[in-house]
Amino acid sequence: MSKRGNLFVVSGFSGSGKGTVMKQLCKNEQYALSISCTSRAPRDGETNGKEYYFISHEEFVKRQAEGYFLESAIYVNKGYGTPLGFVEENLAAGKDVILEIEMQGALQVKKTYPDTILIFITPPSAAELRRRLTARGTETKELIEKRLKRAVEEGVYMDQYDYIIVNDDLDVCVKELDALMQSTHHAVKFNKEFVAAIKDDLKTL
Repeated sequence: MSKRGNLFVVSGFSGSGKGTVMKQLCKNEQYALSISCTSRAPRDGETNGKEYYFISHEEFVKRQAEGYFLESAIYVNKGYGTPLGFVEENLAAGKDVILEIEMQGALQVKKTYPDTILIFITPPSAAELRRRLTARGTETKELIEKRLKRAVEEGVYMDQYDYIIVNDDLDVCVKELDALMQSTHHAVKFNKEFVAAIKDDLKTL
């Protein structure tokens, strides 16, 4: 079947648990989680090359102009972008590449790579989303309301994704996501050479 890796974009509401899901999933060496570049300053506990590659804003703009990024955006004068080279290198090596990015970037990637598989992770209900954000205990009520308002805005675009995964139980969610990603390698569109070879082989019967 297909030997080239597949490109996945995983998005989800703040509070959906997608970050934890990604950490668990990417313990499997079949997956390569892309690390974005950003021109914002590192936060406490962040390490260059782990959460992000931290670069100057001037360098970010330069790379953006040179086509260094697969997708990029600037939020409040801070740039965020996915290095194209990392994606291509790992796909060619047969690894499945995962981009954990927001909807704007996801749709941008889909335009560039139409075969990209978009997956959205969500809690089972809006009430559960509110409960999770509140249970963190690290954010003000005002910030929680802002995140919920953002979730309402993001929800409008959910139907542009290919698959929805409900994160009601972490272990189950990771297993379902892994099974879904592996099943895509059997899609006919990713195995056209194999199908053509079988067709030619059948002509010898």
